[in-house]
Amino acid sequence: MKAELGIALIGAGRAGMIHARNFAARVPGARMVAVSDVVEQSARQAAEELGADGWTTDYRQVLENPAVDAVIVVTPTKYHHEIVVAAAQAKKHILCEKPMAMNAQECRQMQQAADANGVALQVGFMRRFDEGFRRAKEIVESGQIGEVVMVKSLTRGPSTPREWMYDIQKSNGPLAEVNSHDIDTLRWLTGSEVQSLYAMAGNYRCGEIRPSYPDFYDTVLMNLRMANGMLGSIDGAQGVQYGYDARVDILGTKGAIQVGGLQNTRTVAFTKEGGLHGDVVKSWMNLFEDAYLREDTSFVNCIQKGRPPEVTGLDGLRAVQIVQAGNESIKTGEIVRL
Repeated sequence: MKAELGIALIGAGRAGMIHARNFAARVPGARMVAVSDVVEQSARQAAEELGADGWTTDYRQVLENPAVDAVIVVTPTKYHHEIVVAAAQAKKHILCEKPMAMNAQECRQMQQAADANGVALQVGFMRRFDEGFRRAKEIVESGQIGEVVMVKSLTRGPSTPREWMYDIQKSNGPLAEVNSHDIDTLRWLTGSEVQSLYAMAGNYRCGEIRPSYPDFYDTVLMNLRMANGMLGSIDGAQGVQYGYDARVDILGTKGAIQVGGLQNTRTVAFTKEGGLHGDVVKSWMNLFEDAYLREDTSFVNCIQKGRPPEVTGLDGLRAVQIVQAGNESIKTGEIVRL
């Protein structure tokens, strides 16, 4: 294996550039060599910023580049399957952002392509690399809080979706775009698979799009029972405006763990005029900056050392299956068994 891996970015949006900036300057053993984005200006500007050798609007040209050893796939979800399978067939290692794909069949085909061509496929669940989440996992495994009884995970974002996300058939909705991380967190912290679930949802902040997208929901609650008997609860919302809110509560038989919070720092001001005041987390980009770096470093290390990724295609597949079951429950009003 090369001492320095050539990395290409496919999809130069916000999340893609977080990964790419890490590989360009902060991840040992990696170098950005190419950028692909369907928007020419975005591809060109990203390549210039990252110091990449070139850019293109056609990802296939990236896969033909012998200097590229691995790709970061950060496009809309509906394109993941096509790009990842093509990348695997081109013998490129792959870091694919969540959600992994639109359905379970696509996920399986992506992993099969990676296995058949001897390349790594890592799915972008960066919360597994966050210091607070990793510490919670250590405490759970130590038995300090006894047996885990329930895990409650929530993610609420300040902004409303992009146009294509309103179409559930194209995006799988907020359960996929927002709550994939919560779903993976639940599986990771309970060490179990989902046995059954029930979900409810509604559109409370995006009323203007109801005529065009009647199935869209911006708020969702999903209760789950795990195969090992543990309970789960997932809370998701878009367009909340007040900040980026990501929290997890883990209840055990002998104690509890809390991870995350809306408050950006531990510094709180108390004044006569304003009362108690603390800064609010503005974006996931700020909250999980270090987690993205650890995730990207782990990806390079797994390739260099020939070991499996810490987050696998199976993890991506399971999250997609749970998203689809949740959307089915929302539509039918019934408990769905997996």
